[in-house]
Amino acid sequence: MSGFDPILLAVVAVFALVLFIVVWTGMGVTRAREDMANRLELYGRDNVAGAREDELAKPLAQRTVGPVVIGIGNFLKRFTPVGYLEKKQRKLMLAGYPGNLDAPAFVVIKLLTTALGLLAAFFIVDFAGSNFQRIVLFAMPIVLGFFGPDAWLERKVDERRQAMLRALPDILDLLVISVEAGLGFDSALSRVVATVPGPLSEEFFRMLQETRVGVSRRDAMRHLMDRTDLDELRSFLLAMIQAEAFGVTIARVLRVQADEMRVRRRQRAQEKAFAAPVKLVFPLVFCIFPSLFIVLLGPAAISISENFINR
Repeated sequence: MSGFDPILLAVVAVFALVLFIVVWTGMGVTRAREDMANRLELYGRDNVAGAREDELAKPLAQRTVGPVVIGIGNFLKRFTPVGYLEKKQRKLMLAGYPGNLDAPAFVVIKLLTTALGLLAAFFIVDFAGSNFQRIVLFAMPIVLGFFGPDAWLERKVDERRQAMLRALPDILDLLVISVEAGLGFDSALSRVVATVPGPLSEEFFRMLQETRVGVSRRDAMRHLMDRTDLDELRSFLLAMIQAEAFGVTIARVLRVQADEMRVRRRQRAQEKAFAAPVKLVFPLVFCIFPSLFIVLLGPAAISISENFINR
């Protein structure tokens, strides 16, 4: 053991411990959030002992770490900038609440990843040579730990939007077929939701649930627009609201909207196809062309230089 540095071993051990705590905390917060949605069912049970056994049967991370992180997140609400939590809450809503996280829990996880980046910075800074390298290696993991959760959340939002955008034309086509077959709009939408999986179907199902508990269809559609923030879906829902207000046939509106969505999908595909040559310019000019020049003109350049040297 004389060849190992005790300080280095301690840093590695603390790094592994913090990494384990971060993963365990994430699992605890996720399961605790899932459990909070069903906790009200415990109050309606007559068998208190059975409820207590169910609570004790849950994993330790769910019963201990998850509530602690949620409590810390609620405490941090006092120190966050005005509007920051609301902004993160909207981002989480647009991402579909991945892991059942809310804004305070997301802030806690962000602080943990920043602390993990700080610990990693102290670990890797010794491998640098110059002062500039030391500054870069020290700042890089801290920046990654601070902005990493935000980048992950933005990617979740983009992935969900793209999934809804791809599924929208097909869902509208199925709605048109169902309505023209004689079903009402709500019945046709229920059938489509049960047939087509995906985040867009989940949002439509939530809209149907709102209408079933007494929310008007217009308000449920406006709530759906706020939850998705998708321009194509917004135009479709506004057309449906206007059709309902003016008494226009829903089947005709659905047919027009389905045709428009197919045209937009074709235009997006053409736009990506036209952008492909422009995107190929950089790798061609800076990667492929220099290699071709070296392979084709390299031997000729060597021969010319040898002839000049021999003279």
